[in-house]
Amino acid sequence: MRFARSRRVLLPLIAALTFGAGSLPTAPDAASAASSLPFDDISASYAKDDITALAAKGIVGGTGERLYEPGKPVTRAEFAAVLIRLFGLEETNNAIASFRDAKPSDWFYGAVQAASNLELVAGTSATAFQPKASITREQAAVILARGLGLSANGTSAVRFPDVGSISDYAKASVQAASQAGLLKGDGNGNFRPTAILTRAEIAVVFHRILQTADWESRFGATASAMPQLGWQYQQTLAEYKASISRSSVNTLVPRVFFLDSASAITDNTDSALLSWANTSGKQVWGMFGNRFDADRTHAMLSSQANRQKIVSQAAALVVKHGMDGLNLDFENVYGEDRDSMTLFVEELAAALHKSGAVLSVNVSPDLGTDWTEAFQYEAIGESADYVVLMAYDEHWGGSPVAGSVSSLPWLKSGLNTLLREVPAEKTIVALPLYTRDWTIEPAVSSTELEIGEQNELIRSLASASKAWDSSVGQYVFAYAKGQTTHRIWTEESRSLTAKVRESLKLGAAGFAYWYISADSADVWPSIRNAIKYESFGFD
Repeated sequence: MRFARSRRVLLPLIAALTFGAGSLPTAPDAASAASSLPFDDISASYAKDDITALAAKGIVGGTGERLYEPGKPVTRAEFAAVLIRLFGLEETNNAIASFRDAKPSDWFYGAVQAASNLELVAGTSATAFQPKASITREQAAVILARGLGLSANGTSAVRFPDVGSISDYAKASVQAASQAGLLKGDGNGNFRPTAILTRAEIAVVFHRILQTADWESRFGATASAMPQLGWQYQQTLAEYKASISRSSVNTLVPRVFFLDSASAITDNTDSALLSWANTSGKQVWGMFGNRFDADRTHAMLSSQANRQKIVSQAAALVVKHGMDGLNLDFENVYGEDRDSMTLFVEELAAALHKSGAVLSVNVSPDLGTDWTEAFQYEAIGESADYVVLMAYDEHWGGSPVAGSVSSLPWLKSGLNTLLREVPAEKTIVALPLYTRDWTIEPAVSSTELEIGEQNELIRSLASASKAWDSSVGQYVFAYAKGQTTHRIWTEESRSLTAKVRESLKLGAAGFAYWYISADSADVWPSIRNAIKYESFGFD
């Protein structure tokens, strides 16, 4: 089965969070729904219809039993929560908090983190969000312009008499939001940039957004089902099933086929996994690896007879087990085998296609080294259905220099290079669910950490310093242990969100995850949010 690029509609919006300070929202109960209005204190409000419409969709809630308090100021946290609900996104309980004043125990934590991951909101400083501070009209304009991809049109600029009181950072956003009809001037034409938004005003603004057909249809739609691969590694079937069930993975990649000799393949397929995948609606692309054995791989590739035997066996195994495809993972291949490797991929793809099976080929970023010399990316892209870019190991275990496993600029560079030779619709980006704990002094060395292990280590480091490094798109933790100095370039919800978004902007057709058991639970809603938000098509 191939992955179509159609759009499917309407996902339910997630439940509303409170506008009351520090407590959960109260949605109208059955009795309230039966009454003419959802709240008792909005009948005289100019925003009555807007509040009613948004309450019906679960985008706003009350502050108490049948109370909305339309004149009450809106906090920065509440604004972020409403924005997330408007977009139909999930809250994300990040293992690493973006701000020191937004804690996991706070009702707004998941909403603020989700908005922060997507860069819809920013802090008032590098470490503070001020979630309980009232939001001003110019601050709201900045968030709306950023979230909706609005830009000011200079030919139809709105002239506010009080333009001089608008902060420089907000002027373009105020223009864009006013031109879009979301935030307007008062009776005197003034914008009132530092005035506080009320709960009535926010209902009017967000209802205006929903009354724009294009925006409403984008929020209600979800991205098409793209391939999302999860490699099985050092897990039992039960463990793998549990990991898959909490993830966004729709394509299982068990590591089952290996080059046993120049003319034979070992088969470790678990029929129970195939049965579970079938009942769960998951595809299975069995991984076929060469165990990094360059000599054995050369003996197979350089012999036409051996190559044909392996192609026939691989295709037959896929048919035998009723798999949907094959994931080819040949690494450490001699550069002299470049032509025969290309021919092997072509022959394997042709054999698999006869039974309707898919071929995906794993490749490393082309850095012009002998590690990738055997891979003709363009030719492989012509034959295979998908090319999987393994966008990790920028700094590997034996690296003489400490650094990120996968920094955002490095990933973008590798993907851009690949896209010059492979069509975007055939490109899958493989993301790391691991990082490294680096010893910087007295000598450089490192220990691999799964994301879950990383999070546990960080929680235990009371004296560690943390800073978001926008140049790499990651938090960097620094700590001392005895006489050694350590650094961790983290992988977590925020960094992975950035990688997913940038990959989609460049046209990636899907994602893969190495490896599926190394995750933490907050990663998956963050990835789903990134995919859905990018499907809106905002620039």
